[in-house]
Amino acid sequence: MKKIIVSIIAFAAFAVSCDDFIEKEARGTQTLENYFQTAQECENYVNELTHRLLLTNDWYTLLAPRLTNETATDDAWMGNTGQDSGAFRPCAQYIVTPENMGCMNSIYTAHYYTIQSVNIGLEKMALSPLSETQKNQYIGESLFVRAYCYYELVNDFGAVPLYTTSLGTGDLKLQRSPVTAVYAQIEGDLKESAAKLEKIPVDRNGRVNKWAAYALLARVSLFQEKWAEAKLYSNKVITEGPYALEADFLKIWDVNNHNGVESILEAQSSSVQDKSLGSMLPTFSGARGEDKKNFPSNDAKDVIDGWGWCMPTSDLENAYLSENDVVRRRSTITKWGEAAYGDEVLNPTHKFSLNDNKSGRICRKYYIPIATRRALDKKDGHLPLNVPLIRLAEMYLTRAEAAYQLGDAGGALADINVIRARVKLDPKVGLAGPNLLRQIYKERRLELAFEGLRLFDIRREKDPSTGKPVIESLMGPNGTFVKYNLSSTDQYETTNLKEAQDKGINFSPTKNLLWPIPQLEIDLSGGLITQNAGY
Repeated sequence: MKKIIVSIIAFAAFAVSCDDFIEKEARGTQTLENYFQTAQECENYVNELTHRLLLTNDWYTLLAPRLTNETATDDAWMGNTGQDSGAFRPCAQYIVTPENMGCMNSIYTAHYYTIQSVNIGLEKMALSPLSETQKNQYIGESLFVRAYCYYELVNDFGAVPLYTTSLGTGDLKLQRSPVTAVYAQIEGDLKESAAKLEKIPVDRNGRVNKWAAYALLARVSLFQEKWAEAKLYSNKVITEGPYALEADFLKIWDVNNHNGVESILEAQSSSVQDKSLGSMLPTFSGARGEDKKNFPSNDAKDVIDGWGWCMPTSDLENAYLSENDVVRRRSTITKWGEAAYGDEVLNPTHKFSLNDNKSGRICRKYYIPIATRRALDKKDGHLPLNVPLIRLAEMYLTRAEAAYQLGDAGGALADINVIRARVKLDPKVGLAGPNLLRQIYKERRLELAFEGLRLFDIRREKDPSTGKPVIESLMGPNGTFVKYNLSSTDQYETTNLKEAQDKGINFSPTKNLLWPIPQLEIDLSGGLITQNAGY
């Protein structure tokens, strides 16, 4: 389908006419009235919905906003100091306004585009002449897609317009629904998705299945402080699902281990050279300014021309060092001149342009090994790195946090020690009370860095000392992360000041716990959509 990126209002008017949505997409004379008649048509439609949700081969629509969220945390700098940072700067430096949101506009628009498409598909597939089993699969997968869209929207923007039927020209004036209502819809969609997918065989190659629905239910329950439900669903995935922790942490992001034993849902990729089916993430966040002269081979095939966005902070590295966490540190961060972990023979001293890199570090999770690079003639958009969205380790950490909040300190400690044991760390013993909660938070950071959860986590986690969101103790003029950066002596971060060293100083707790609603959407609604507080 054509990638028409329009606002929710404009798309509603566009879709109801049915002129361009399907009829003009090389499908003969098919319309919404005669489509959805076969299992193949329904599968193609749902595959497109899932693709739109993930879009790993499209750098701007969803990838850039998701990385922007990372750069608004203590884990990542914008990183690229050789190009204009207008797409990242507003949120990364907390100077965002409704009129200047950088690339965060696109995730709002894109998700409503997908939601409208889901609603159309659900209505049409319910009437299609398919078997109940076939309907259950395609409807179940579609409900998950809608739930995931709303999950990201409500965590980025708070209260948002909520609709579950296809919009017509008479339905253009949508107001924001309360956060509780949005979450209720997410939960309802996921429960129905899991029920419909209950008897569908689990496909380990990227299709949404019931375990993905249960895992996302565990996550959104945790985010709402529904501790019992968070424990219930995470435990269900751990004890009943067909998943296991990878023995080797590095294998989770291995280009040769797609859909591994730990992966519950991951965006798919392929290096097929005559199609752009690969991930843009390794290019988007790859080391900027690699030079073949820095590789032992002196071969241009070993080089990926990375863009250098979303680079790890020394603060994150210090968190690993404080635990003597060698495995997760080296699997997450490669410093300039250090061997790429797991690729030490072919890349013993990974070097790149320090003039174009704020931190002198790159994210190892996004790295493409040299042997894989050599097999590719085309690299931009052809990189075979699957992107995990939900994996089993998160379920252990979710169960740990829920158990703690339910008074089961022993269970919480046991779960974080399972995660620690995998990376050869000694178990924590004797932790209880606030110190145990802080350790659970820390394990989430170390385990899940650069996997799309840090901003949402520090917004929702409560500092045991103040009861306020953790982000308030990190960011702002008195934030510990800001003070650390201003007094840092890191040899890389403090010598490249083309990205401001006072990262996070502009954070305000009165408004920056959410991003603003794009002003365009407010204008198109005639003011019915209201703005978030403080903007």
